[in-house]
Amino acid sequence: MSLTSCHVHFSPTSERIVYLSGSLLRSLKLTGKKTINLKFGHETVTAAVKTINRQGNHLYLTAGIRQTIKVPKAGSISFVQGGENDVQLGPLIGVLTDGDRKSDSPFGSRSGYIRQLIRMGDSKAYVFAFTPRDVNWTKETVNGYFLNSSGSWYRKVVPLPDVVYNRLPSRYAETTASIMSMRERFVRKGVPFFNWSFFNKSDVYKLLDRDVEALEHLPESVNNPRSEKIKEMLEKHQFIYYKPTAGSLGIGIYRLTYHPKRGYFARYRRGNTNVLLRFTSFNSLMRMLESRHGSGLGRYVSQQGVRLIEIDGCPIDFRFHMHKNGNNEWVPVGIGAKKAGRGSVTTHIKNGGQLLTPEQALGRAFGDKADEMLVKAKAVSIKLSQAIERNFPHTLGELGLDIGIDKDGEIWMFEANAKPGRSIFSHPSLRSQGRDSMTHILEHCLFLSKFKDQGGSD
Repeated sequence: MSLTSCHVHFSPTSERIVYLSGSLLRSLKLTGKKTINLKFGHETVTAAVKTINRQGNHLYLTAGIRQTIKVPKAGSISFVQGGENDVQLGPLIGVLTDGDRKSDSPFGSRSGYIRQLIRMGDSKAYVFAFTPRDVNWTKETVNGYFLNSSGSWYRKVVPLPDVVYNRLPSRYAETTASIMSMRERFVRKGVPFFNWSFFNKSDVYKLLDRDVEALEHLPESVNNPRSEKIKEMLEKHQFIYYKPTAGSLGIGIYRLTYHPKRGYFARYRRGNTNVLLRFTSFNSLMRMLESRHGSGLGRYVSQQGVRLIEIDGCPIDFRFHMHKNGNNEWVPVGIGAKKAGRGSVTTHIKNGGQLLTPEQALGRAFGDKADEMLVKAKAVSIKLSQAIERNFPHTLGELGLDIGIDKDGEIWMFEANAKPGRSIFSHPSLRSQGRDSMTHILEHCLFLSKFKDQGGSD
């Protein structure tokens, strides 16, 4: 299959005819063909072929063709895939999310990001956004949200897309029968669907439980530990993190510490305040946790504490925003260093943390060995992403790895997020990495939909 770029135009006539310029006919090896099978998304139409006298690669679709396969708009550049009598226009990329249907921000706080993604993909693909409610499985269509040239949203019904990028924002929604069924239906229709679901904190450890390459970078972690196990881990590691499996933003996390002569300590966040409590016995520590969470402790995980590198006495960890590139390889596209706030359990910015570039953080922690440590951490992040993908049954394209470096220069992974947040890209020095992140998402969509390695010319 060859791949060629072209300009798509619309003609008002109703016949089922496609008009191709001579150079486009030659590029697609269609010279002399009377008809072609034109595919768009998961819709196909057989159309008569006529040549139009125009320089460059141009494709004119009549209203009859356009309405049958539901091409949403003309475009200065699209990708066309051809072979024998079959030509595919696209790709048609759907971004799955949810929202409140407001005209200016139909996807709430995610509208700005999705708007950027659609604009960035405009010269390479037909990118649209949709919610689960917008899919009509009977007709195999989607009532998608597109952007016009002035940046306003409008709706168009299109066929099922060539690929779906999942950015559903709710953990709860993903566990409902309707969403689970929808994902499976896309896959049964042959539509690649990547970023299947959120991970729980314990999921990744279960996935990697027997992966030797990954295990050397994972701190000891126990899901739903009995109190005896928590006590054992505290005596072994001196401190542990005790956190909810489905939590985010550092909510509900405790740093538990054991000093043989001073007792037990619990550090956590309450409202906007960092709290530190001391207990003379382990039992009194557990009573506090049980009084705060009750049966909810069954959804907690305990994790070995690691002595992280520090700046000004405050621990530092890193968010590695990983992407599949257009060649289906994992690469670290964005890296943010997070310095914990004074007395904070976590490095989350909302809890008083500070965002730094990795060069700033590693330079202060390792001096002239900073570059060497960054190269090492990047290599480990790729190895860990490959391990997660190896053991995960669904398609991945994006991961957020929470990485720590200890005082001996060893690399640890604390968490992996299947739908990472984008807060690190708010740092002025990391904004270009935010744009690179979106480019990689689009490149991976092109790869999954088999629209890669552009050839030919306009």
